Amino acid sequence: MGGLNLNLSLNLSLIPVFMIGLLGSVHCIGMCGGIVGAFSMAPASVRAKPFPVAVSVMNSKANGALLLRTLSYNLGRIGSYAVAGALAGGLAGGARLLAGMQAWQAGIHVLAQLMLVALGLYLMDAWRGLARTETVGNILWQRLRPLTGLLLPLDSPFKLVLAGGLWGWLPCGMVYSVLLTALLSGSAASGAAVMLAFGLGTLPVLLTAGMFGAQLRSVLQRRGVRVACGMVVLLFGVFGLLRAHHGLTPDWLAALCMTPPHVAGSATGQP
Repeated sequence: MGGLNLNLSLNLSLIPVFMIGLLGSVHCIGMCGGIVGAFSMAPASVRAKPFPVAVSVMNSKANGALLLRTLSYNLGRIGSYAVAGALAGGLAGGARLLAGMQAWQAGIHVLAQLMLVALGLYLMDAWRGLARTETVGNILWQRLRPLTGLLLPLDSPFKLVLAGGLWGWLPCGMVYSVLLTALLSGSAASGAAVMLAFGLGTLPVLLTAGMFGAQLRSVLQRRGVRVACGMVVLLFGVFGLLRAHHGLTPDWLAALCMTPPHVAGSATGQP
């Protein structure tokens, strides 16, 4: 599993980060699915000439153009997540600073797992307290949103990458919950890797949404689907809390947790 882990100070597994992005896509599809669908539609002035695709993976040029537009937008969106992760990881001051502030580190680990529990409840529509965190990000978003108008019409893949990069900063409690893990990753590079894994987890659903639009959104917004996905994300948080406080160390649990074993104990000097 070494290739799927960040072999750094905290040895964070990227598997649960990817899975949270994948399962959390039921939230993304409601929040961003319409945006992706709108960006994927070519402006009337360029619909007659679809963008060329180097390797054809679709049956028609029109579908190939749609795929390229959707990929371009999502490339920019995921890139903005990686930038945010790099900023968060770098802000922590690296592994050396964290090593000298173990109590602070343990507290943030617990907060990160509680955020996952809150995210699971949010996805299930059982408790929407996580949405309150989005008001903080809205301050930055209000400054960035007018820039999207400068890119219109979205008539090239390059513009779509830039548009996706801007819309990636849309306030989102789910993104913020994973950013806490990026903060603890120990460096800008590992923080970027955490958010890249998360972004790639969201890609399958949002890519499909760009191709098939409302058909997929109607399925993923069903309550049963949201509850199932939310329950799994909630369990990620619960397992993380148990591992941090009780030192649960089975290999299978390590693959499902973003928390090192016995964080609380290491902060207090316990074995």
